[in-house]
Amino acid sequence: MSQPDLFVVCKNCGNEVSPYVTECPYCGQRVRKRAPKLERGGEDSEPRAKRRRPRLSGLRAEEMEGIAPDGRPVVTGALIVVSLLVTLVLAAGGVSLGEAGGIVMPDDQEAWRYVTGPFVHDSLAYQFVTLVAVGVFGSMIERRFGWFPLLAVFLAAGAAGCAAAVAADVGTPFGDSSVYGVLGANGAALGLLCAWLVDDRRAAARGDDRENDLLGVRVFLAVLLLLPLAIEEASAVAGITGAVVGALMGFVLPAFTRR
Repeated sequence: MSQPDLFVVCKNCGNEVSPYVTECPYCGQRVRKRAPKLERGGEDSEPRAKRRRPRLSGLRAEEMEGIAPDGRPVVTGALIVVSLLVTLVLAAGGVSLGEAGGIVMPDDQEAWRYVTGPFVHDSLAYQFVTLVAVGVFGSMIERRFGWFPLLAVFLAAGAAGCAAAVAADVGTPFGDSSVYGVLGANGAALGLLCAWLVDDRRAAARGDDRENDLLGVRVFLAVLLLLPLAIEEASAVAGITGAVVGALMGFVLPAFTRR
């Protein structure tokens, strides 16, 4: 009777992994749809003492079993922490949205604010939705391609979204005040989502179907696109621009695939 292979080779990172797992423990790539069934006693004529057990490839000294040492989404977490710290500073009082890095129109339109604007929020609901999306799709991009592509997509999509909203003069009011401008990470969040989605669909077209839950992705996409209808602070122009920039950057993500 045929036996399962002693190991399989991950097509993404090249490591030998157990045939009894469905995802590579080193890079997260799906290696098979389902694990093979274990043989029942009495069906295998090979003596139990002589059977070789499948083994994972040797771990490096700095590795934990099943987790690649550079596979944790550290930079994604850092982006979220920075945004939360800015909110805590604003909540403590004494610092205005403009002083925290937000884009206050028409006065504060320096180019550097396009980078800081996505970290500043005036609505906790808005911040929660966008940061959840950043956490989900940022983590997947960082685990597969590394921290640099993740950071590049976040900053480029977020900054482009802010710049487009300023250029279109579609700033939104901040709270109950008469001040208006551009804040928040909806452009960055949609950029990460679209970059990940473009790469995933291109991989499926090449025959590398990663079997991701696209229904959940569509829900995220719909919520982020419709967010400006529920929260005035969220800019539709910034979100759509960030989505377009992220989608374009999704075409070059495979160049950063980890080997």
